[in-house]
Amino acid sequence: MVDRGASDQSLPDDWPAHPAPILALNRMGSWDWDLDSGAMHMDAMAHELFDVLPHEFDGRPATLSTRVAPGDAHRLDAHVAQALKSGGVLYGAYFRVRRRDGTLRWTRTQAYISRDGTGRPRRIVGIVRDATHELNDSTARRERGGQDSARRRMTSVVQVATAALAHARTVKEVIDVLKDTQGLTHLGATSLVMGLVEAGRIKLVAEGPAGSFVPGTRVTRIDEPYPMGEVVRTLAPRFIESPEDFSESYPELWPHITGLGITSAAYLPLIAQARPIGALGLLYHDKYGFTEEERDVLVALGSSIAQSLQRAMFYEQDKDVAEGLQQAMLPRTIPTVPGADLAVRYRAASLGRDIGGDWYDVIPLPGGRVGAVIGDVQGHDTHAAAVMGQLRIVLRAYAAEGHHPATVMARASVFLHELDTERFATCLYAEVDLSTGVVQLVRAGHLDPLVRLVDGTCRRVPVEGGLPLGLSAEFGRLDYPVGTLELDPGQTLLLCTDGLVEQPGVDLDDGLQALTTLVGAGPRDLRRLADALCQAADDWSAEDDVALLLLRRRGTGAPQSGGRLRQRVAPGDPEALTEARHMIRAAVRAWGAGERADDIELVADELITNALVHTEGSAVVTLRVITGADRRLRVEVEDGSSALPRRRETGEVGVSGRGLLLVDRLVDAWGVEARGTGKCVWCDFTVPSRG
Repeated sequence: MVDRGASDQSLPDDWPAHPAPILALNRMGSWDWDLDSGAMHMDAMAHELFDVLPHEFDGRPATLSTRVAPGDAHRLDAHVAQALKSGGVLYGAYFRVRRRDGTLRWTRTQAYISRDGTGRPRRIVGIVRDATHELNDSTARRERGGQDSARRRMTSVVQVATAALAHARTVKEVIDVLKDTQGLTHLGATSLVMGLVEAGRIKLVAEGPAGSFVPGTRVTRIDEPYPMGEVVRTLAPRFIESPEDFSESYPELWPHITGLGITSAAYLPLIAQARPIGALGLLYHDKYGFTEEERDVLVALGSSIAQSLQRAMFYEQDKDVAEGLQQAMLPRTIPTVPGADLAVRYRAASLGRDIGGDWYDVIPLPGGRVGAVIGDVQGHDTHAAAVMGQLRIVLRAYAAEGHHPATVMARASVFLHELDTERFATCLYAEVDLSTGVVQLVRAGHLDPLVRLVDGTCRRVPVEGGLPLGLSAEFGRLDYPVGTLELDPGQTLLLCTDGLVEQPGVDLDDGLQALTTLVGAGPRDLRRLADALCQAADDWSAEDDVALLLLRRRGTGAPQSGGRLRQRVAPGDPEALTEARHMIRAAVRAWGAGERADDIELVADELITNALVHTEGSAVVTLRVITGADRRLRVEVEDGSSALPRRRETGEVGVSGRGLLLVDRLVDAWGVEARGTGKCVWCDFTVPSRG
């Protein structure tokens, strides 16, 4: 619809055939739209005509759509799209602006499209003016004949329907457009039915208004004597001119629709890529026959619907394939973990065939522990999914081997760096000891976890983090700090990817706060809570994948005061010694013994070192809480030697023999016990009771 001085072919019913001259030039504004950046600039008069204050307009044309009457907005979008596609340089259109007080004002825009040497549109410069006086000229309205009005009305409806169909991504959305009472029924149709071809049959998938299906025709064979089957077989439209034509041509169908007062009908084959994919039926009352122009318009409508349907079918097929690939990369089942309830969810973004690298995993570990993983590989494509699958398996293997959480993350980063890929990944790994509630957390560029308490309140748990996987190896920064928390019975740990947090125009911290509030107000049941969170993500955004893992520690009542952690340290394995120190530090903080943390770590380190130096085997260090008259944290170190340690006095220049002296002065009690083929040295530290 490019305006080259000819009459505007997209006028509404009450627009003049010959618009009056431009009136009141002081009511004309200008605008400049940069198509590359998407930014639009308007002058003061344009702001006034749209009834938008300068600070309310963000420079995006879509923002102005809220000011344009809905039907006019679709038609205007289609008009601009056609002008850009046709290669023209000028266009013009009338539309209505809804003012703040709810009234509508007619306006007209005229624009020039600037194109580069290849014909690509780069910029549109135009004016907008008040057209109220022009369109109030009743004499001009009367000059147009009824036939011209009907033609323009039908053409306008087809344009609006085409514009709406262009935004429909699924078959359901296409059907919703066709059933819109403000859409195709403006063509004068009393009702519509639509069917899709499936395995040699036609299955009716849409009706309007409700109850338009004829009994026994929901699924019919293509060779049955019905108009839909005929247009599918012949690939040609069928226009039924009168009730007599209908009853003679389709005697089996006619008796079922006589009560609708049908006088004519149009059945259109829906053809895509030279094959029929369905049929559309439009039934009319008080209408006899179809002009050539009406037939052309309806055939064009059928073509537009067919293309939209096929695009929607391809989209749904691609989405199914993408989700299938993604699900194949994720764990098939989540293991049953004694002492914990689990819920996991994955929701793919609404991006067609694009798939992401989000994943979750649950890893059963020895000693009543479980590993929980959430991660996100950079990108939305099959390569991201492939990298995710490899990374998930490798991280799972490192955790199952018994490595410390920081080591698991560091080795996974090295693995990703050595892959033939430029992708990086964010990840959060939590190792939960379900007997004690101690949780060790390692974060690689990922979101902090959340914890929901027994009373329903939810809080964010800040965890000092390292670089994302792959980047930390590239820059040689593989030291991942380990955070700790104590998960009491009934409390829930939540790990998620950023698709559950990011909202358009919302800061990430604000998004996390909104999620925290949502979790706190959500259902107590773990699976219902997971469903509610994913539904909320669907409501505010569908542009990114969502992976979610919820872990609730079982039990009721007050937090447990006891617990036990154990770590084996092999001789000649500095990494194992480092991991034992991490475990000790985490337990001391989590069990509320922070005031004596330095003493406990020093004594434990001395006992482990003695066991490794003076024996030939491994040392097993155990930490546990003992309750009674007072609350004590006990450190036990077992080895395979039956030789008992003895305290020796050392001189001023002595370099050995100080170990047990140090232990004796720092602990509240210590002793040695025979343990089968070896012994156990234990030390007790009195620590404050938990409130």
